[in-house]
Formats: sequence, structure tokens, C-alpha cells
Amino acid sequence: MEFNATLRSVQGSSASRRLRHAGRVPAIVYGSAQPSLNIELDHNEIFHALRKESFHASILNMKIGDDSQQVLLRDVQWHAYKQLVLHVDFQRVDASKALHTKVPLHFINAEASPAVKLSSAVITHVLTELDVICLPANLPQFIEVDLSNVIAGSMIHLADIKLPLGVTYATHGGDANPLIATATVPAAKKGDDADAATGAETKA
Repeated sequence: MEFNATLRSVQGSSASRRLRHAGRVPAIVYGSAQPSLNIELDHNEIFHALRKESFHASILNMKIGDDSQQVLLRDVQWHAYKQLVLHVDFQRVDASKALHTKVPLHFINAEASPAVKLSSAVITHVLTELDVICLPANLPQFIEVDLSNVIAGSMIHLADIKLPLGVTYATHGGDANPLIATATVPAAKKGDDADAATGAETKA
């Protein structure tokens, strides 16, 4: 994905307020052993870009005039109650160095699973994104979690899904196999099934 930026010559809170009143957003680019770069963005452009999931988990092409740099979105500051972007942080990407970032999980085929079709189970997404380490060229926009074979009462862990080539999980606190999702039959459904079974036995 691509976005446009302009070099920002003035800094400080007063200058940032003036930028925001003019429909601009102050931002910074850092990393890759280069000096930090103060930039500004068009608010409408960056606001709509931030609504796209892929903008948060892709290598971005930042254009500044005739120059372009590859960057990764690192942080966004929003207004407390208005739909306004206050500040954005980007990190430069070095093709030869591994990235540590978050990638969203896409859960597919839940409706076709035995858990949902046969047992009316509820699929709960324990995690919605995964911390990963990979080279920029291997960074996926998302990771699929196929639920087509999940049965009621089961739990889906990281070991149950296949990570893309070149992507590894960034372990936290020694948990190398975190819980991803669960398939649980609601208590009310269990009670209905038990009542139905009792009724069938009585008739017999």
C-alpha cells in the first residue's frame, strides 16, 4: 500500500495544533540507523487508510515528493472522543532485518464445522492477532485459522494452525503454544439436549 507524506519543518505542540486545524496530521519516521524524519500527512487520506486492516499489517510505501521509503505502521494516537487522528509513528523497513510485529488472524469455515453444524457450539476468538517475527518479504497481511474440522468442546492452539513460510511466533512469557479459539456449547443448549434425551427415554 502507498501513502503520501510531506516533510515537516516546524515542531512543537503549537505547530502540531496548527497542522491539525489545517487538516494535516503530524507524524514521524524512525529506525534503520537513519535520523528520525518529521513528516505531515493529509488527515482524510490517513484516516481512511487506517480503516483498512491491511494498512496495519503490510509493508507500506511512503512517498515524499520524488522519494519513497518502505515503512511499517507502529503507533496511532486518536482524539479521546472525536474521529480525529492526532499523530502517527512509522518505522523504516530494512529488507535484510527481521521484523517483530502483529498480524491479524482470519477465522474461516466456522459455520461448516461439526461444532457449529451438529452441536450449535459458539466459537470464541481468544486471540485476534498474533505477534510474529519474519523478514519484510515474508510478512503476511493476515494468518488464516481454518475451523472446518473443529468439534464441540475443543480448543484450538497455535500448534493447530500452520504459519506462513518464514514466519515464527514471538513467544511471550514462555507460552509457545497459546490458545487461539474455543468451541463451547452454551449451557442452555446442553440443558435442552438433556431434556430432549429425558423425554425420549420416558416415551420409550
